Amino acid sequence: MEKISAVILTKNEELNIERAIKSLKDLADEIIVIDSGSTDKTVDLATSLGAKVYFRRWDSFANQRNFGIEKSLCNWILMVDADEEVSSELKLNIKQELLNPKYQAYEIPRRTYYLGKFLRYTWYPEWRLRLFKKGILRFEGDLHETPVFLDKNIKVGKLKGDLYHYSYRNLYHQYIKTIDYAKTMAESYHKNGKKFKLYKLILSPFMMFFKNYFLKLGFLDGYRGFFVAMSSFFYVFLKYLFLYEIELKEKYKDKLWK
Repeated sequence: MEKISAVILTKNEELNIERAIKSLKDLADEIIVIDSGSTDKTVDLATSLGAKVYFRRWDSFANQRNFGIEKSLCNWILMVDADEEVSSELKLNIKQELLNPKYQAYEIPRRTYYLGKFLRYTWYPEWRLRLFKKGILRFEGDLHETPVFLDKNIKVGKLKGDLYHYSYRNLYHQYIKTIDYAKTMAESYHKNGKKFKLYKLILSPFMMFFKNYFLKLGFLDGYRGFFVAMSSFFYVFLKYLFLYEIELKEKYKDKLWK
C-alpha cells in the first residue's frame, strides 16, 4: 500500500484530538498536527499519541493546509480536521484503493453528528477532497479553502465510507461559529470586490433554507433537519448583513463607529 501522511489542523482541540488521531493509527504512516497556538492540552495529547506537532501562526485554512503538505514525508496526503474521525469502512476502502490507485485524488463523504445523532440527509453526503498525491495541488481561499490542481487534467475519484464530523459541541457553539463564519465570509466578499445587494439579503436565506430542508431532504431528519435548515438561513442572512455593515463603515469612516 502507498504510504500516507495524515495532516490535522488544531487550535484548542483537546476534546477532539485524541479521537481523530486514534482513528488514523493503523492507516497513516505519519500523523502531522499543525497547531496555531493552543492554550489547552491539545499539543501534549497529540505528542503523547505519537503525532509530529508543528506551530504555525494562523492566517487562513488554505495556508495552514499547504504548510502541512510541505511538512509531509509520504507520497499521499490525507487531510483530517481535529473534529473528524475516520470510520472503519472508510479506513478499509482507503487501504484497498491505495494498493493500486486509479486516481491521484479522492473525494470522501462526510457525515455530521448533530444533537445526539448522525444526520442521514441534511449535510450528507458532504463530499470533501481529502486524499491526494503530494505535489498535485495547493489550497486557496479564505474561509472555505479550495483545492487547486497544478494540472487541470487530473481526474478525481470517490471513496465509500464516512468521515464522521463532530462539528458542534452544542447549539451555543454552533451559532457562535456560524456568526464567525458569516463575518469572515463577508470580509472575503468585500476584499474580492463583491457588493451588497438588498435582494440577496432578502432572497438568498430563503433559497438556502429551501435547498437544505426540501431539495436535500432535510425534512426526513425530523426536527434536526429543520434546525439545520434554519441555521443555514441565519448564516446567509448574517453574511450579507455583515457585508452591508462593512460598506457602511467605509462610507462613514470619518464618524465614530463602534
